[in-house]
Amino acid sequence: MYNFGVTSTSQGAVIRNQQWDVRRLPRAEGKDFLVTGGNAGIGYFVAEQLAGTGATVILGSRDAAKAEAAMASIRSRVPGARVRHVRLDLADLSSLKSTVDELDRLDAVVCNAGVLLEEPGRRMARDGHELMFATNHLGHFALIGKLMPLLSGGRIVTTGSFTAKSARLDLGDLQSARDYRPKDTYARSKLAQMLCGFELDRRLRAAGSTTASVVNHPGGALDSLTPSRPPFHVRTTGRLLRGLPAGLLLQGKEAGAWPAVRAVLDPSVQGGQLWGPRVLGLRGEPRLETVRNLLADKELAGRVWDASVDLTGLDPLESRA
Repeated sequence: MYNFGVTSTSQGAVIRNQQWDVRRLPRAEGKDFLVTGGNAGIGYFVAEQLAGTGATVILGSRDAAKAEAAMASIRSRVPGARVRHVRLDLADLSSLKSTVDELDRLDAVVCNAGVLLEEPGRRMARDGHELMFATNHLGHFALIGKLMPLLSGGRIVTTGSFTAKSARLDLGDLQSARDYRPKDTYARSKLAQMLCGFELDRRLRAAGSTTASVVNHPGGALDSLTPSRPPFHVRTTGRLLRGLPAGLLLQGKEAGAWPAVRAVLDPSVQGGQLWGPRVLGLRGEPRLETVRNLLADKELAGRVWDASVDLTGLDPLESRA
């Protein structure tokens, strides 16, 4: 399947035969990968890099025009790229079935799409849930459930956030009705998403499934350090110069995509793992991280899972093929 050698240890398969090279990815012809939010930001670069492996990459996006622009950009950089678009609105749970109906099979889904609102007013999604929690977490939670029959033996890759590591969850106020601060609410939504990514893998293993759930985060990924991809992202010289000091610790979104891409392609990656940038978890090539603190809290993850089932009316494992 992949042109990459592995050896096995008591902890499982790990790469020993060669180093992972973000510029020379293993081939993946015949594979189908769905990237939510693949039309912009980190999701775009995940899609562009995966397209370079020969796989078919499906961009899940609400906006068809933005998806077309992203696909045109990918094709201009990856000759013969196999890319297509499906309409996906994670903030509207009732629309997810029509999205899944457009898909036949998948080898991996990258749950990348997310929204970070900056205005102080709390906004609601169509289903009555707080918009960031609905889009970043609940929409992906429900989507995974509907995709599960298409993913037998595949990978579910959840892209969280470095900021989630310092977030705290109030199980009585998961949607920040009493304590709404945009950046904190965003971090909580990503923490919930990551916790459920780990919990999903535990439940898949308990059910004897060969599908794996892997969690990653992009570290600190800034627009000012991101290479241009006209028309949706143009990095000016001035913008680059202003961002250079931050480049000592942070990186652009092209590099921010590397952990997710490795989680999809690396045959040694295992379910339940966390992948992030090598340098302080903020920048650099992807490496395996230790799952610790709240991310390792199995009881909390189980309670967030149960709350998510209640809020979406769907348990992803009930849809397992």
